Amino acid sequence: MSNPVPTGRPSRPSPALPPFIDAAWLRANLADVVVADVRWQLQGPSGREEYEAGHIPGAVFVDLDVDLADITTPDRGRHPLPTPEAFAAAMSRLGIGDADTVVAYDAAGGIFAARLAWMLRAIGHDAALLDGGLAAWGSPLEAGPGRTRPTAAFTPEPWPAAALASIDEVASVSTAAAAAAAAAVESGTAASGAGGAAPGCVLVDARAPDRYRGDSEPVDPRAGHIPGAVNTPCMVHLDAMGALLPPDALREQFAAAGVVSADGAIAYCGSGVNACHALLVMEHAGLGRGRLFPGSWSAWSNQPDRPVSSSNQTSHDTALSSHDHTVTRPIR
Repeated sequence: MSNPVPTGRPSRPSPALPPFIDAAWLRANLADVVVADVRWQLQGPSGREEYEAGHIPGAVFVDLDVDLADITTPDRGRHPLPTPEAFAAAMSRLGIGDADTVVAYDAAGGIFAARLAWMLRAIGHDAALLDGGLAAWGSPLEAGPGRTRPTAAFTPEPWPAAALASIDEVASVSTAAAAAAAAAVESGTAASGAGGAAPGCVLVDARAPDRYRGDSEPVDPRAGHIPGAVNTPCMVHLDAMGALLPPDALREQFAAAGVVSADGAIAYCGSGVNACHALLVMEHAGLGRGRLFPGSWSAWSNQPDRPVSSSNQTSHDTALSSHDHTVTRPIR
C-alpha cells in the first residue's frame, strides 16, 4: 500500500503494522504486544471504572485526558497534543517502550482509542486499533485495577510536520476549497456531496452531521463547520457491531465526499480525537496518510475572526457566545 505525502513535506516513518488488526490476530499475539484500553464516554462511569469492571487480560489503562492531551493550554483547543516529552513520560510510566507493539481499543469502535494509535504511528511506532473494539474480543475479560508494567524507556520524538496542519494552513485550505466550490457553482459543474473540496486539498470534518451542519453544538462556542470542509462522520465507517466496513465501501464513502486520496487531506473533529480515527480509516482504505488539525473545531470556533459555515449561514462575524463553556467530559 502506498502512502502518499503532501507535496513539499518530508516523509514520516511508516509502521510495519497495519492501522487495524482483528481479534484473532490479537489473541494469537497477545503475549508479544502491549494492549491499551482507552475507553472514554461523555456520561456514566469513567473509562477507568469500566476498565476495572473488565478489560482484555494484561491491558493497561490509558487516560485520554491525561496521557494523550495537554489540557493546560486551552487556547490551542480542548485537547491539544502533549509535548513529545510529556507523551514519552506517559508512555514510559505505563510501561510502553520504544520497541513495543501496541494494540489500542475502546468500547466505541475505536473512535477514542484511535488517538493513541495515531500518535504512536505518527512517530514511527508499531501501533494499531482492534477492529470492533472490546465487543470483538470474544474471550474472557480480566477485572480489577490491572497489572502494573515496569517503567519502560520511551524516547521523545518531535511530532512530524508531515502529520500535522496548523490553524493557518487550515485557513488557507479553507479559502481555496470555498473558492473552488463557488467557481464550480458558477460554472454549473458542482457535484453533490463534494462539499466544496478542491483537488489536492480537502478538509475532512469527522463530527456527527448535526454538528457539521450547525444544527447543534453542545460544547464549543460556535456551531457549524470550517468553510469548504466535507463531512465524513467517523461513525459511518462502522457497522452495527462497531467493526469497520470493507475497504471498498470505505473508499466509496470518502469518494462521495470528494476525498479520493489522503494526500493533502486534513482531518478535524471537535478536539482532535475522532479525527485520528478518520485518518487511520483513510490509511486502512488505501488512500494514504493525511494530516491532523490538532486544535480542530474547539480551536477554530474560539477565534472570532475565523469564518464559520452552517446550514443556515456563512459568517465571518458569528459572535462567540462564551469562553467559559464548562463540561466534565468534553465531546471529541
